[in-house]
Amino acid sequence: MSGWDKLDILLHFALLSTLAVGGAMSMVSDINRLLVDERGLITAVQFGEAIALAQAVPGPNVLFVTLLGWQSAGLTGAVLATVGLIAPSSLITYYANRWRSGNLDTRAVRAIRLGLSPIAIGLTLAAGWVIAAGAVHHWAHAALCGVAVLVSLRTKINPLWLIGLGALLGPFVLP
Repeated sequence: MSGWDKLDILLHFALLSTLAVGGAMSMVSDINRLLVDERGLITAVQFGEAIALAQAVPGPNVLFVTLLGWQSAGLTGAVLATVGLIAPSSLITYYANRWRSGNLDTRAVRAIRLGLSPIAIGLTLAAGWVIAAGAVHHWAHAALCGVAVLVSLRTKINPLWLIGLGALLGPFVLP
């Protein structure tokens, strides 16, 4: 991978950072498009595994970006992807919170908060779709995924129970 490609990754992740309404996970679909679909730097399976691994370890969920950068371009890619995704959004958050704290009761603060909520929800749903699409390779997987989504939407069952159930049923529904 050339230096220009690495610079492109830094700039792409920095641009995504400015749009990361809802956190780093909300950018999963576009990161997948860049690394898997457009560049072919990693496979869809590697993409899903990196996210799963990063979610399993303690720490911030943005760790998946570091893993994806590592898989795509080694240590340099890990650093560039992480800095690119963290630095711009951190600066925006810092200055936006300073402004918001002085304007808590204004119409603009309420409008921004109400306007960004549906965007965050939509981006998070897109991330879930991309992750599920990379993991579902058989009708039984799709059925298990669909049941988990329905149970999550209809009940207040802790998602850890669904994960445990999926781990128990997984070997039986594998093709």
